[in-house]
Amino acid sequence: MSPILNIAFKAARKAAHMMLRASGNLNTIKIDSKAHNDFVSEVDREAENIIIQALAESYPHHAVLTEESGLHGKENAEYQWIIDPLDGTTNYLHGHKQYAISMALMHKGILTEALIYAPEYNDLYTATRGQGALLNDKRIRVSNRIELPRCLIATGFPVVDQSMMDTYLAILKDILAKTAGGRREGAAALDLCNVACGRVDGFFEFNLKPWDIAAGALIVQEAGGMITDMHGNETWLQTGNIVAANPKILAQLLPIIGEHLQ
Repeated sequence: MSPILNIAFKAARKAAHMMLRASGNLNTIKIDSKAHNDFVSEVDREAENIIIQALAESYPHHAVLTEESGLHGKENAEYQWIIDPLDGTTNYLHGHKQYAISMALMHKGILTEALIYAPEYNDLYTATRGQGALLNDKRIRVSNRIELPRCLIATGFPVVDQSMMDTYLAILKDILAKTAGGRREGAAALDLCNVACGRVDGFFEFNLKPWDIAAGALIVQEAGGMITDMHGNETWLQTGNIVAANPKILAQLLPIIGEHLQ
C-alpha cells in the first residue's frame, strides 16, 4: 500500500472505530433527511470531520470534496480527495452491515489512489493507478465469465431521484431475463468492490455522486474491469450514470441498457 493510502487508512480506521461504537445504540443517533429517501446522521458528519482533519494534518494543500459539507480547499487544487464518510447510511441506521468508508484521490483531474474500508467485515480494498487492486493486501481480479446468462449483476434502485424509475425498471426486467440474477445491497462503493473481486459480474446504477463511485471505479479498473456511462462513454463521474464489468460482459450489458434510453 502506498504511503498516501497508509495515511488515508489511518483516517478511515479512526472513523470506523467511532461508527462501530455508535452502532451499539442506533436508536440514539440523530438523523436528518436531506431529501426523500436520502438521510444523513450525526455519525456521517462526525466520520467526515475525523477524516478531513486527519488529511489536513498530513496534506494541508490538498482539497477535499465530501458528501456532507462540500468542498474544502481550492477548487483548482492539484490534489483533490473525494470522500464518502459513510456509503450506505440507510443500511447502517438499520443495523445492516453493508456500509463502507470511500476515499479517492485525484491528481490533476485523474484518479490515482482509492481506498474503501468496510468496518463490519474489516475488509480493506485499495488501488493505485497502474499497480493493480487489492483486498486485504491480496490481488483481486474481475470475473472471467463471458456468457451473460451465467452472470450475476448488481444494481442500485433510484430511490432518491425517481425520475428514471420507469426506465430503470424496464432495464432491470430485461437484464434479469437475460442473466443468472440481480443483487441490490445498498452501497455503491461495495457493489463496485464486488465487481472487482468477481463476486458479481457487473453493476449499473443511475444518478450517483462522485463520492459514491470514484474510489470503487478505480478499484474496478485496476482489477481488470471497465467503467463507462450508460452509452459506453467516459462521462460516468460527471453524470453519475455508471456501468461496470469485465470488457466482454460490459459489451453485452450496454446494448440492453441502451435499448431503453432511446
